[in-house]
Amino acid sequence: MGILNVTPDSFSDGGAFLDTQVAIDHARQMLAAGATIIDVGGESTRPGAERVGLAEEVERVIPIVAALAADGVTVSVDTMRAQVACAALEAGARIINDVSGGLADPDMLGVVAQSRADFVLMHWRDHSTRFQATAHYDDVVAEVLGELLAQRDRALEAGLDSQRIILDPGLGFSKNWDHNWTLLRHLSEFQGLGHRVLVGASRKAFLGELLGGREPLGRDGATAAVSFWAALHDVWAVRTHDVTGQADAIAVARRLDREAPFRNGA
Repeated sequence: MGILNVTPDSFSDGGAFLDTQVAIDHARQMLAAGATIIDVGGESTRPGAERVGLAEEVERVIPIVAALAADGVTVSVDTMRAQVACAALEAGARIINDVSGGLADPDMLGVVAQSRADFVLMHWRDHSTRFQATAHYDDVVAEVLGELLAQRDRALEAGLDSQRIILDPGLGFSKNWDHNWTLLRHLSEFQGLGHRVLVGASRKAFLGELLGGREPLGRDGATAAVSFWAALHDVWAVRTHDVTGQADAIAVARRLDREAPFRNGA
């Protein structure tokens, strides 16, 4: 899943793809490099980010969704707003990627349930301006699993088919460095929930901390290592800025797995 941030303030590539044609060209480059899904986002969710207005988010996202969908691209839209999701679905998006898992907007689950779209449901506790204060757990794996399943149950009650739900443990969202590594070590438990799993580690701060404070653009190698790990655990997809590096890492994992199976829990 190639990340296409059409925002001025995303932590890694903010401002790089504000021009619609530049954004579309970058999406096509990611597809050529091996992406099978383009995830378009018009609102940054980096720590401390303030929310963008509805009209501005729509203006940033919908022209790109429409152009890519017209080319037959599988488009995901990264949004917490039901109105943006509705407009994106009308423009041809096939996946709604809601980092709040339906909690930020009470209308989101109903909008997705009435469509044929898949829904990425991420573990979430609060908005970006406050989520660092909520990173407290007695048992991070058990609590994230439990809260994620509660969010999943809300989606099922709203009418979403189980097969359309994709779960994301929410690395970096209401998690400290150690929490992220613990969740990655326990990917098999997320895989065991009976849904597809998405891992989003690309260039995140916990990788920079591991590498001595390295800046986001220097974290692609570490991201590829996480993608390799995710592939060994049969995750459905990784969400990434660097498609080529992740595709290479996944190809190596698949080749090794064919010769010497490395399965969940190994």
